[in-house]
Amino acid sequence: MAKQIEIKLVGSLIHQKPVMRATVRSLGLNKISSKRTHEASPAILGMVRRVAHLVEVKELE
Repeated sequence: MAKQIEIKLVGSLIHQKPVMRATVRSLGLNKISSKRTHEASPAILGMVRRVAHLVEVKELE
C-alpha cells in the first residue's frame, strides 16, 4: 500500500497568483483549515511542493 499524506490549508489564497489558487483547488482544499488525504504520488508531492508556503503536510501510517 502506498503512503498516505494529509494536507491542510493554513495560508490564505488572497493575493496569490491564479496558478497557486488552481493548484490548491486541485488538491481538494477550499477554505483555511480544510484537510484532504491523498496518496503520496509524485504528482501530488509536486503540487504540494509548489504551494508549500500555504499548506501543512502530515504523513499518515
